[in-house]
Amino acid sequence: GFIVYGTGTQRVLMRAIGPSLGGAVANPLSDPTLTLYDAQGVQIDFNDNWQDNPAKDEIIASTIPPTDPKESALLQDLMPGSYTAIVRGAGTTTGTGLVEAYALPRL
Repeated sequence: GFIVYGTGTQRVLMRAIGPSLGGAVANPLSDPTLTLYDAQGVQIDFNDNWQDNPAKDEIIASTIPPTDPKESALLQDLMPGSYTAIVRGAGTTTGTGLVEAYALPRL
């Protein structure tokens, strides 16, 4: 989880990394999905395969898109509060994954 502080919205890029971890961890998650929830447990967004995200061009423009097409990414303008990002394997895939959250400047 993570917390957005301040007043107004914060642009946040979240990434679910798996295949890129090959060589760094045993059994990397081959096909991660990413789901974002607010503090009340309401799903805000979901992604499987970041290049299918409608915000693909903005994710690329961030200069930190995932390096593998099977990895996931979300780009959201979030109000101050608590959030939870959950990484799961697509279908029945299992392995080690990593979730990352980056505060980005407003465009």
